[in-house]
Amino acid sequence: MNTTESASHYQHLEKMSTTELLTNINKEDAKVHLAVEKIIPQIEKLVDVIADKMLAGGRLFYIGAGTSGRLGIVDASECPPTYGVPQGLVIGIIAGGDGAIRKAVEFAEDDREQGWKDLLQHNVNDKDVVLGIAASGRTPYVIGALEKCREQNIVTGCIVCNAGSAVAKHADYAIEVITGAEFVTGSTRMKAGTAQKLVLNMISTAVMIKLGRVEDNKMVNMQLSNNKLIERGTTMIMDATGLDYTESNRILMEEGSVKRALEKIKENKV
Repeated sequence: MNTTESASHYQHLEKMSTTELLTNINKEDAKVHLAVEKIIPQIEKLVDVIADKMLAGGRLFYIGAGTSGRLGIVDASECPPTYGVPQGLVIGIIAGGDGAIRKAVEFAEDDREQGWKDLLQHNVNDKDVVLGIAASGRTPYVIGALEKCREQNIVTGCIVCNAGSAVAKHADYAIEVITGAEFVTGSTRMKAGTAQKLVLNMISTAVMIKLGRVEDNKMVNMQLSNNKLIERGTTMIMDATGLDYTESNRILMEEGSVKRALEKIKENKV
């Protein structure tokens, strides 16, 4: 059943006050985390296989169209600065190419062959995991990509918001987070998009922790790419070692990461 296209539970939105609009949107959003909670066991299985593949030298691909594709690209692009992993370990691909990140490309999602061609540009292989993202679960671009991946013995997963979808049928690890009708009928950038973002956060964060990119609760491998992150890193070192700000900052800048700075401090104390 295509619940993402079901009629909104609310009528005559144009007659609502601003308070009513915001309150009702919030009521619908409150349902999302409950829907995600129900499918944590499925997310767990996918996280474990991704971590295993990465430890063996594989990569994670996100592939989608429209909002779904953009969410995958956002999550992939944040992994290197947050966890210090190399560019290309997590790769986001969107129907229509990079231009579609900012502006919709007409009918790009309807090309069943292009998804696989886009994956081939990155030399996708059976060491990798390919995760299709499609709120409706019926996007031809994603279906075609996952279908070809399975033919090549590449592990596949998906995040969809309808049960029993065509995308899920081509996924070894299907995550079906059923968010139901949208506040604005069919506007899956709302609850469905929120659910996809939550699941993507869970997957990438859990995988990176399992890969050893987090110590205690700290992003010790983050890239020092702006002043905010340098300040955060300096504070981490101060908290962990008792050194003052100046010395902590000096060692951090010399070593280039919190992890290496703490290792250097430990070596010097031994």
